[in-house]
Amino acid sequence: MERLFAIAIAPALIGFVYIYIRDKYEKEPWRLLAVGAAAGALLTMPIITASTWLMRFMPITGQIGEAIFTAFAVSSLVEEGLKFAALLLIFWRSNEFNEPVDGIVYGVFISLGFAGVENVLYVFNPQLGGLETAIARALLSVPSHGFFGIAMGYYFALAAFCPHKKHRYLAAAFIAPYLIHGVYNALLLSGHPYYLIIFVPFVIYFWRGGLVKIKKHLEASPFKNKA
Repeated sequence: MERLFAIAIAPALIGFVYIYIRDKYEKEPWRLLAVGAAAGALLTMPIITASTWLMRFMPITGQIGEAIFTAFAVSSLVEEGLKFAALLLIFWRSNEFNEPVDGIVYGVFISLGFAGVENVLYVFNPQLGGLETAIARALLSVPSHGFFGIAMGYYFALAAFCPHKKHRYLAAAFIAPYLIHGVYNALLLSGHPYYLIIFVPFVIYFWRGGLVKIKKHLEASPFKNKA
């Protein structure tokens, strides 16, 4: 039981440490990051409740149609919507939000806070859980949530540091992770072999894009030449 719990929670903890290390010029205080992670964790129940309610409206259109509905009208809509709301409410006016990469750090901590709790629930689910689920989700699902957080935080920071385009970038801070998350889930839920072939290069593409986004915001840091 303890080993299974450790496997379930380890990917989120590794993600926290990784993004904290990448924030190399002016690190965020741990107390603030703990608030972000806790907020993400606390979103779990509202997300489950809202998702369960929305699933009542699923049209009976076959596996592909149901996968698209579940992906775009339920999971990615609710999860990214509530994570974006938490990011905006907690961090938008924070005095610590003083360099572009901070937006990514905040986005990842909220996203992984949720992903860590969600992962534990999946792994200990009597029907869906177990060691194989823990390993599979450790390699894909939890890291992907971290990269959804990178996409959200990237545009969130642009909104803060490019005030003349604030509304455009705030919209992108929700739309970008919503679309990536939706496509990710739709490909997985479709069960179609051709779609699953697309899944791997798609994941590699958006993971690579996430690393590029981190690098871009680090390069734009006003603290870079002071480090």
